[in-house]
Amino acid sequence: MKHIILGNGPAGVVAAETLRRAAPADDILLVGNEDAPPYSRMAIPYLLEGNIDERGTYLRKADDHFTKLRIAQRRGRAVAVNSEKRTVLFEDGQFENYDRLLIATGSHPVRPPIPGIDLPQVHTCWTLADARAIADLARPGARVVQLGAGFIGCIIMESLVKRGVELTVVEMGDRMVPRMMTPEAGVMIKRWVEKQGVRVVTKAGVERIENGENSPLTVTLSTGDQVACDLLIVAAGVAPNVAFLEGTPVHVAKGVLVDDTMQTSVPGIYAAGDVAEAPDLFSGRHLVAAIQPNAADQARIAALNMAGAAGNGAARMNGVLAINVLDSLGMISSSFGEWQGVTGGEGVERADEDNGRYISLQFDGDVLVGATAIGLTEHVGALRGLIQGRTRLGPWKAKLLETPTRFVEAFIASQRPNS
Repeated sequence: MKHIILGNGPAGVVAAETLRRAAPADDILLVGNEDAPPYSRMAIPYLLEGNIDERGTYLRKADDHFTKLRIAQRRGRAVAVNSEKRTVLFEDGQFENYDRLLIATGSHPVRPPIPGIDLPQVHTCWTLADARAIADLARPGARVVQLGAGFIGCIIMESLVKRGVELTVVEMGDRMVPRMMTPEAGVMIKRWVEKQGVRVVTKAGVERIENGENSPLTVTLSTGDQVACDLLIVAAGVAPNVAFLEGTPVHVAKGVLVDDTMQTSVPGIYAAGDVAEAPDLFSGRHLVAAIQPNAADQARIAALNMAGAAGNGAARMNGVLAINVLDSLGMISSSFGEWQGVTGGEGVERADEDNGRYISLQFDGDVLVGATAIGLTEHVGALRGLIQGRTRLGPWKAKLLETPTRFVEAFIASQRPNS
């Protein structure tokens, strides 16, 4: 049997290795579209900080790792899939046949339709090539504008500050990380970041980017302000790589829709990682959970089923849990599950900004379904455990509504049902 894995990021690599263990005699082809070995995009900020070199971003350090596992590799970008003939067409005109196909093509940065977005001093921060370009321009004292203060933007922000640039962050939302933090938490992070010397402009967008008279770029904001800079970094979010599936019977919404076995609407075709839209742990609605732990879990499930698990023996995901953990210049924040709350649910929120602490808990009945926390890093595993385990809290719900910081006690009690 021949397996093709489109995408050689974390999901693709974990899937290939899992397949080799589960199907020792099968053929495996791992496909990547960049001129580099499989690497982690999440390591790029560490590369920009100078903590690692490019080799430090590689997912597997040994040069012969995949050769020893008899995992073939090729470089190429898929442009079409024929699910009836079970073939993949690549942009070089070559075809590959498959028996099982895994779509692990990840995502790509969104570039908003802003005049001047294609100027040479404007970059995304997604590939090793991007990192090289940014490193060349983001020298100490350089003026940098970053468009976007979401999850990816905040990760990039830390590396830019450590490079000694003069940084302005522009965010259309009313706070930082608006899609993973409550209003109170997002504002706390904004104030903290500003104390570290970063200018943050919220409720604003970039109207246009032009060559400047006294600087490489002049950036005009929706507020009317103009910012001179040497480099503009676009961190306006990402979108799954699904264009090559157009015209196929593979169902696509935002990402590739999969069931709990990670199989798509077409038997024999699976998806995992940032491109997959899988059922949520609580609601069952499909969502893209673009974080590496979910990617690895989905890849293992997909690979086991590609190798032959079926029926009652099929490997299954127990629902995707939204997980976000972020370090914003030393302020550690996290959010889990239905952190915004659910209809008909209850919630509690406590803030201690002087000590850099915040917590929000969201309940559906007596089950904790979501949480947001700042400054509670040593105990977030207990929050995740309560949420992922869908633990019925009983009398502990009332205690947490009164004192939400007692969640560790609640978790310990949940492990001793008779206590």
